[in-house]
Amino acid sequence: MKIDGVFSGGGVKAYAFLGVLEVLNKHELKLERVAGTSAGAIVASFLAAGFNVKDIQEKLDQLDLKAFQDPPLVTRWLPFSKWFFLYFQLGINKGDKLESWLYNQFAEKGIYTFNDLPKGYLKVVVSDLTLGKLVVIPDDLERIYGLNPLHFPISKAVRMSAGFPYFFMPKQLPGKSKTKSIMVDGGLLSNFPLWIFDNQRGNKDRPVLGVKLSDSIEKMEPRRIRNALDMFQALFSTMKLAHDSRYISKSQKKNIIFVPVEGIEAMNFSISNETKESLVRKGREMADVFLKRWPK
Repeated sequence: MKIDGVFSGGGVKAYAFLGVLEVLNKHELKLERVAGTSAGAIVASFLAAGFNVKDIQEKLDQLDLKAFQDPPLVTRWLPFSKWFFLYFQLGINKGDKLESWLYNQFAEKGIYTFNDLPKGYLKVVVSDLTLGKLVVIPDDLERIYGLNPLHFPISKAVRMSAGFPYFFMPKQLPGKSKTKSIMVDGGLLSNFPLWIFDNQRGNKDRPVLGVKLSDSIEKMEPRRIRNALDMFQALFSTMKLAHDSRYISKSQKKNIIFVPVEGIEAMNFSISNETKESLVRKGREMADVFLKRWPK
């Protein structure tokens, strides 16, 4: 059976997606179109490029996540200079290694730009801080920036979507004006774009299954805000959740696999193999439970 899939952000917690994908294969559910934000965009792009779950698992097993930490070379000799880059370049790591790694993986399948994929098979969510817009790539590229969506590199789109603020330096995208747009993690405005495959009538062309790396909204505990740092974290979390929470509360939650992965930092690139395996198991477990009752 063909379905569409939407994957939330979650940083390194995205290993849980592998367990979910294993179970989807077992139930002979084939993902036709895919979309995602941040880490979810990475998984979605691999699926759109033709990699199966075993391929993705092997690539991630061979990957040292710390290799994506690529601060400017000068920070090796002048460690304090990272604060200079954080202030003036808006991030510590360049993100070039992540983009290069993605480019090389897609190249194995002869996939470089959105023109190399069937139309509409992949949608990547990005946040444009300059224009204050939620951007869907490739759909919005021509309308907002005057760019040809067919020639846009998939690796660049995914790198932008996964550009976690302050950890990675934002990518800049030229547009219709002289000012380049500052593009960051899509999760800032929509961490779980379940709405993305709605057609103009508000309906869906085929069943859409969402995978969200968190507990169900009803189970989320109230935040304790005791100081300015707590308030900053709460503000950031609220921005990420507000848009999606309103949509999810209106939609049928029966189409969402919630995978609770608490206690793991999204950008902890030093997580152990045991933690990765536990994330995969959790995804497998939650998908098994979900599909026993999913009405499709």
